[in-house]
Amino acid sequence: MFLKDPFDNILKIKESNSWYQDKKNDVGGILGTAIGVSNIDTSLKLYRDILGYDIVEFDKTGVFKDLSSLNNGEKKFRRIVLSHSEERVGGFSKLFGASQIELIQCLENTPNKIFEDRYWGDLGYIHLCFDVKNMEVLKTECLEKGVPFQIISNPSFKMGEANGHWGYIEDFDGTLIDFIETHKVPLVKKLGININLKNRDPKNHCLIG
Repeated sequence: MFLKDPFDNILKIKESNSWYQDKKNDVGGILGTAIGVSNIDTSLKLYRDILGYDIVEFDKTGVFKDLSSLNNGEKKFRRIVLSHSEERVGGFSKLFGASQIELIQCLENTPNKIFEDRYWGDLGYIHLCFDVKNMEVLKTECLEKGVPFQIISNPSFKMGEANGHWGYIEDFDGTLIDFIETHKVPLVKKLGININLKNRDPKNHCLIG
């Protein structure tokens, strides 16, 4: 089902068995995102080949009943839901869990760009963000696949009490995707205790210890 928050952002509620901790709550965390694209086959060069969402869970074209309550939802679309065959690794991977990306292509109208007339920091979705390792390698791969970084920080950039290396690309339709290689995360701010991730094994799921 779909919900609309007080700021007109649309949220989709979807059943899933991927939980960090099952405390018998009805709603958990973020499972994934839906992104509008102009051509799904072109977009797969990024979302499948670079980001690793290589399993096609769903790929259908038609008019979809679940979209009927949304703006232009009665029109014809192609929808594809992608998941990943490889378990995600890294210090935050167990917390984030498995994820999905749904790509939606309009076939009967030309939609508005999601960032049209938007400004940074408004009450909406501003980008899709990934926790990564080896930013320079990723930068080279993205350039080779035709989605170069639009901006990239210094190798160690201070972000409040944390620091890391970050950069943005745009997908083939201008949707912002943020990559962050976190180096330090504050654990007990008042005592100056931090988690140093820079020299940790990226395959270590545990944040502490």
